Amino acid sequence: MVVLVTGASGNVGSVVARELAAEGIQVRTTVHSGAGEPGTVRFDFTDPATWGPAFDGVDAMFLVRPPAIGNVERDLLPAVDAARAAGVEHVVFLSLQGAERNKVVPHAKVESWLRASGMAWTFVRASFFHQNLSTVHLTDVRDRDEIFVPAGHGATAFVDAADVGAVAAAALADREAHADRAWTVTGPRALTYDQVAQILTAELGRPIRYARPGLLRYMRHARRHLHMPRPMVAVTAAIYTTARLGLAAGLTEDVATVLGRAPVDFTEFAHRERDVWMASGPHLD
Repeated sequence: MVVLVTGASGNVGSVVARELAAEGIQVRTTVHSGAGEPGTVRFDFTDPATWGPAFDGVDAMFLVRPPAIGNVERDLLPAVDAARAAGVEHVVFLSLQGAERNKVVPHAKVESWLRASGMAWTFVRASFFHQNLSTVHLTDVRDRDEIFVPAGHGATAFVDAADVGAVAAAALADREAHADRAWTVTGPRALTYDQVAQILTAELGRPIRYARPGLLRYMRHARRHLHMPRPMVAVTAAIYTTARLGLAAGLTEDVATVLGRAPVDFTEFAHRERDVWMASGPHLD
């Protein structure tokens, strides 16, 4: 079996590739430009010239929507259709917790298309990654000592990307057990951002506050200070709105069901990754 892993340089895709390789499964990873390592091919969802070499001989695919792609019908699904035509039989899609109910997010359109595609599918519906606070929102925490998201008082079932990647890899390794199933992958508890700020305060030894901005203020901040592309701003705004409305707190046992162990808690993650938030910034002398 050959598995194509898109997004292989990301927090989830890198875990998927590593876990599959450890199982002895042949992995083909993608890069957007340039020459990659052996076993890596250039691939661009919007460049049909890259599709043939990527999909040739592939049995299954781990599908990640690039954050910059908002119009999935135009810029992502034609490539997945080409994968189907090339003989790809199973797609494991990194989706979003609640995508089946939240038709605003592009993940819902991808799920709907895959259901009707004739290919086997598995949806790994992830809750909000721990890692978003150490990557996307890194400078807010590290340099401004704050969490700046419009989630109100809503709780979120945070999850470690490593757990998400491990579940996706398990689905790719055993199509028979996971085909046409949706796993909602969450952490062990739902936390408000006030609670997250308290955990980071205790771990980092300095006050971290939750700013609780409104939606428009957040969107301006995301563009100016976090340099997010507009499609990503829109998607994250929808995700935080879901949390603010109390719709992101649902917990599942899916990590334990698939992997046979408990998911990683945010406190454990914060301790493991604390150094990324300790670089120089205005809070230091």
